[in-house]
Parts: sequence; C-alpha cells; structure tokens
Amino acid sequence: MYRESNGVWAGMVLAVALLGAAPQPHPGVASTVNVKLSEWNVVLSQASVAAGPVTFVITNAGSIPHGLEVEGQGIEQEIEMIQPGASDTLTLTLKPGSYEVYCPVGSDSHKKLGMDTHLKVVSATSPAPSGYGASEMSESHMKTERLQAIRVTGGGPVIQILPGPFPFPDSAAPILKAFGDEREGLESQVKNGPYSNNVVRSSGTFVFTAWDKGAVRDSVDGVAEFATQDGDRWKLVLDRVQTKDVPHHPRFGGVIMGLYYHGVTQVHTPLVPTINSAVALWAFGHLYKNDVLVTDNAQVHVMLLSRTRRDGDFALACWNCSKNKLEELQLQILPGPGEPKFDAPGGFLFVNWEKSSSRTPAS
Repeated sequence: MYRESNGVWAGMVLAVALLGAAPQPHPGVASTVNVKLSEWNVVLSQASVAAGPVTFVITNAGSIPHGLEVEGQGIEQEIEMIQPGASDTLTLTLKPGSYEVYCPVGSDSHKKLGMDTHLKVVSATSPAPSGYGASEMSESHMKTERLQAIRVTGGGPVIQILPGPFPFPDSAAPILKAFGDEREGLESQVKNGPYSNNVVRSSGTFVFTAWDKGAVRDSVDGVAEFATQDGDRWKLVLDRVQTKDVPHHPRFGGVIMGLYYHGVTQVHTPLVPTINSAVALWAFGHLYKNDVLVTDNAQVHVMLLSRTRRDGDFALACWNCSKNKLEELQLQILPGPGEPKFDAPGGFLFVNWEKSSSRTPAS
C-alpha cells in the first residue's frame, strides 16, 4: 500500500520510531513521546517507554486535520481533531504491553491510509527494545498482518459516464474553499467534470485481482473490455500499481482495502460522494482502442464501492452513499503524464459496472 510523502505518492513503510537508549523509569514523572502527524504517516520519537505516566506531545505537520488515538491494554483514548500546524498533548498512565497509535479521522480512514504505528511499554525491570533490529522486527510483523487479496468481477448494467455538471453544487461549495492552487481546476469540474449525470448505456467485462502487501509491494492483475458511446472498443490490461500523484485524486496510491473516504471525510478528495469501498487501487495500464495500442502508461483508478447511482437513469443518487451495498465497480482511465487526451468525450474514460461482486482468491 503506497502513501503520499510531501505531496508525492511514494512507497511508504509504516512509521518507524526514532531510536535512542532504552528508557529509564522515573517514578511519578511522565515519559514524553513526541508525535508527528502528516499525510499519511505517524512518527513517534521513540519506539518504547517505561510503564507509568506518558505524555504524548502531538504536532499536526500535515495540510489537513488529523487526530490521535492510543489503544491497547484496556485503554482507548483520543484527541479527535488537531488542525494543520497546531499541537496538543495527551497524558495517559500506561501499563506494560503494546499500544496502537493512530489517526482516527474519517471513521479510521486515515488509519487505513497508513497513519498507524505501535508503541511498546515495558516494565521497570524489563529491558526496552531499541536499535534497528527491534523496529525492523515490529515492521515485518505488521507487514505480514496486513497482507490481503481480493478478486473482483464486474456485473450488472454497464454505463459510461460523460462530462457534465456536478449534481451537488451546494455540497461542493464548502469543500472548494479548502483548496488553493487546485481550486480553479476543481471549479471547472463543477461545471463540466467526470462526476455527472450525463450517462449512457454501455457493455463490457472487467475482472481483476489485487494484492495489498502493506509497505512491501502492492500488485494488480486484470483486464477490462468495454464499448463506448461512439462504438469504439477499448481494452485495458492492468499489471502494475501506480505511485505518483494524479491531480484532484486522493493523494495516495497502490491497493487499499476496506476504506471509508471521499467528499466530507477529510481524506482530501473533493467533488465525490462519500463512500465505503471493498478495494481502491491506482495503477498503470496498457490501453488499446479497436485492437490498436493507445498507451502503455494509462493512469487508472479502480474502486469496488458502495452504490452511488440509482437504477433506471443511473444518476448520482446520494452525497453520502456509505451505507449502500458495495456493488458498484468504477473504472477511470486518464492519459499518462505528458500524453495527449484520449479520443473520447472529455479526453478520459469513466465506466461503471453497477452490480459487481468480490471474493478472496485462492492462494
């Protein structure tokens, strides 16, 4: 699972603590752990502390609101929200054991994006783990736990979504206020963008398997074939994940399972209904039009998400669609960096399979 670092998608390992000497307990005096929050990372100033009072000094170094939650050994305490550039503190009395330290914003969607790490609390008589070996072992264990796979099959009505006005302009207005340099481009999407009710029936198939391998290496394997409004036949072959930023898309990449995000969830994606997803992935693909290669570098975004469009006319039916059934398979294809727009309305391809399914593939 890839996450952004300083505005660019990158292969990102889970936050590893800065290392120092083993903690020495001082009865009645709180240990201090400095916490740095950013998109999408939690960094602790040390990997372990002595049991007893612990003060977390938290700084939001990111560009959107974040929070901090400490969970483990019967404790679950949080600071719900810290604004960008602000700091706060949280003091807890911790007994020996392992604690999860993460950002709870967006019903834990920030956590699922990589804002999750662990703190080890040791007793006064136990040596505290320190040095690269301890951090690497912890990271390796977490990588193993996070390995997931999913196989998705498109089904039901197939629709092509064409450029048009955004159906919820009143909902978009407060979101646009949060953006600076990107705002002009986003305002143009409100008038003539990809999330519209300008929909036509199509046909085609889409089957893929995706692997979320944590900080190691995500992967995808799949083929989509579909027809568009003008009668052209398109084929997309997916074989590698994407790790670079796409304008106005979520600032993360790779393969992510079970994510709640978009719209008002503060995961930095405007002009999209709030949804739950079984899988979301960003990839590069080989794109063919009428059996002729268009590009080996198409930028692709795929989600199996909660249903956003109604039966019949397939208009966007909700601004918060997170409670709907996860059966809408969404495929967006954009030209690669520096490549010309596709010979299609708006220069992109946007196709949905409205009643799709998923399963865990055989190993």
